[in-house]
Amino acid sequence: MPTTPILSPTRLGPLSLRNRVVKCATYETRARGGLVTDALIDWHREVAAGGVAMTTLAYCAVAAEGRTFADQIVMRPEAAPGLARFAAAMHAEGAKAALQLGHAGWFADPKATGARPVGPSGTFSLHAQRFARALTPADLDRLERDFAAAARIAVGAGFDGLEVHVGHGYLLSQFLSPYNNRRRDEWGGSLENRARFPRRIVRAVRAAAGRDVAIWAKLNMEDGFANGLTVEEGIEVARMLERDGALDALQLTGGHTTKTPMFLMRGASPIDALFAREPHPVRRVVLRFGAKLVMRNYPFEEAFFLPLARRFRAAVRLPLMLLGGVNRQATMEAALGEGFELLALGRALLRQPDLVRRLEAGDFDGTLCNHCNQCVAYVGHEPTTCPLR
Repeated sequence: MPTTPILSPTRLGPLSLRNRVVKCATYETRARGGLVTDALIDWHREVAAGGVAMTTLAYCAVAAEGRTFADQIVMRPEAAPGLARFAAAMHAEGAKAALQLGHAGWFADPKATGARPVGPSGTFSLHAQRFARALTPADLDRLERDFAAAARIAVGAGFDGLEVHVGHGYLLSQFLSPYNNRRRDEWGGSLENRARFPRRIVRAVRAAAGRDVAIWAKLNMEDGFANGLTVEEGIEVARMLERDGALDALQLTGGHTTKTPMFLMRGASPIDALFAREPHPVRRVVLRFGAKLVMRNYPFEEAFFLPLARRFRAAVRLPLMLLGGVNRQATMEAALGEGFELLALGRALLRQPDLVRRLEAGDFDGTLCNHCNQCVAYVGHEPTTCPLR
């Protein structure tokens, strides 16, 4: 019998999970040519063998134009064999395999994609160093087909769960945020209009994937800056998604990659390490002279998203995955006691991929991660690694 509720089995939609710990999506920088590699499989295999209920393959672009890095996986038929090897390897370790579907939109990197970035509105992207093109109705139809096709590829490869990325200033989050979405048609303006396209995509993913796969949205509770998505709006979006009936859960997050990245991560800002690895000369200048404005520090606090997440727990009945510095056993158990069904861990598992096995052995009270965020500086440049391991 489990000695802690963290180790108790549970369900996520159609899935039976062996415990309550999920490896959340953190970009691995181990794909090559937009395809799965052995190194990528081995990295997740270590986490799966370490006891998590499910591990999530991060940032799989539904279209080549939606990448932030050149080697990011693009969901196309050529990727299917590698994806199938990935899912089988996780299953062999007793873990479920999940895949995150996304599109970077406004901050896709033209050097990686060879295309002009797109977004809800024509906005200058400092990251891309050019103006994004506003999406047309025909583009929206194409993107719906892209998300649906990506879902079918993932399900065909044997994945158990799909996460639709509606956070962190990625494309679907951009539609929700008034900072990015300045449209005056049915896709902009009121919150109902701004939520229309993300809801359409979630329904399309469900229709393509069927009901034998778990589907959840990684949803911003708030963007964390003026003129971004507010927590009150985030709660209403969660209610809309629940009413649509296409989701099995929500993974609650926050922050905007190009405006408030440290709102998501908390702890020390890795500006110097990012500067050392950034090859783009303009972005190096921005990091040197402007990063302190964008990457302002947010002190780390245990379970830092919990106060916001409680408001969502009170507003919806959907199962919720709590993310954000959930590092100690007592904190994990308390969150489960408050009605959060699953715990989504990132940096803690980078530091200790065998964290769940340690819990099983009674050899864990808190993660060894010190929230230095040096792992963040690896993303997109070198294999994402905890330098303290």
